[in-house]
Amino acid sequence: MAQQNALENHWKDYGIDFSEQLLDYGELFNNHNETFLEIGFGNGESLLQQAINQPQYNFIGIEVHGPGVGHLIHDANAQGIHNIKVIRHDAIDVLQQQIADKSIKQLQLFFPDPWHKKRHHKRRIIKPEFIQLIHQKLTDGGTFHMATDWQHYADQMLEQMDSAEGFSNTAGKATFSPDKGHRCETKFERRGLRLGHGVWDLIYKKQ
Repeated sequence: MAQQNALENHWKDYGIDFSEQLLDYGELFNNHNETFLEIGFGNGESLLQQAINQPQYNFIGIEVHGPGVGHLIHDANAQGIHNIKVIRHDAIDVLQQQIADKSIKQLQLFFPDPWHKKRHHKRRIIKPEFIQLIHQKLTDGGTFHMATDWQHYADQMLEQMDSAEGFSNTAGKATFSPDKGHRCETKFERRGLRLGHGVWDLIYKKQ
């Protein structure tokens, strides 16, 4: 109920409707701070904490799952956090239509669907054309931060990113990041760690 109320009553404050027009971050946030963008933020717990921890940045989250979007809007409104906006739409469409080239300080992809069955691996979002789209949208020197709890997917990400043009691995070639950067842990992640699951972070800088 709280999630639905948030969508109905506070979308105007936090929501960005999809369109084929480029976003004006200065107009959206009423400032000229640098902008972070996260694809697939789940229930928004980590993204909201990051916005709280880093008020000097603006944050845009993309998520198609309605309850997750409502959860984030509800919590952001309850805590009076206003450096965060959400888009409920397909991420590729948003990147191609609404996000200007060289406009994102950091792009985040945390725990994307691993499509763990071998026949579904082709559905994984990390592939060469997606990587180059990310490269277009990042500012010069901007970062692409990924995390997964599936080792096979982590290895695939590492291989594809290390071979991609225009990116350098901040931890060194063929090496996962030794820390999680500015990423905040979620309940899901903490539960996995308690169960002995691994988590792999990859942080790449646009050259």
